[in-house]
Amino acid sequence: MSAEFTQPATFAFDADHDAKANRIIARYPEGRQQSAVLPLLDLAQRQHGWLPRAAMDHVAAKLKMAPIRVYEVATFYTMFNLKPVGRYFLQACTTTPCWLRGSDAVVGACRKVLGIGVGESTPDGLFSLVEVECLGACVNAPILQVNDDFYEDLDGPATERLLESLRRGEVPPMGSVTGRQASAPAGGPTTLDSLSFDAAPSAGKGTE
Repeated sequence: MSAEFTQPATFAFDADHDAKANRIIARYPEGRQQSAVLPLLDLAQRQHGWLPRAAMDHVAAKLKMAPIRVYEVATFYTMFNLKPVGRYFLQACTTTPCWLRGSDAVVGACRKVLGIGVGESTPDGLFSLVEVECLGACVNAPILQVNDDFYEDLDGPATERLLESLRRGEVPPMGSVTGRQASAPAGGPTTLDSLSFDAAPSAGKGTE
């Protein structure tokens, strides 16, 4: 994907996204509808794939806001992409917990398989890679977010397998790639793992 891109001249919500936008705006009390700016910007980005200036202007008009106020919001929050991104938007967490658990290997696998660096996109527009701060799943570090999904407990080879699957159009199940259950210890449960409730004393009966 070229570093150069063209801003679309116009943008408007399609019928489905416009209906969603109206339902979101209706949640706010009279006079407070401009509080819907964040979810409406998210809707615009999901419809278009990224957030062009025309989309920000459309949201501003819909919420009766000065466009500059919408620009301020869109440029402040890092979840808004102000330039085109790939079909698979890779967000690699490199904050301390993920770094301690091997996030360097995850980023390295992305560089190796995709041939791009952080902040770049593949020429075919399939992948974009960025480095982010904490994704809030530290217990299952390291984490790679792909679009809206978390892939956890990664290492270099597991990241390579994930990227090759995505390249083939196969989206693996999200979650731990090691099969970890929720946030249980990596080696499995260490307490209450052999209790038989059938052998427990019946309620109301004491022991002698």
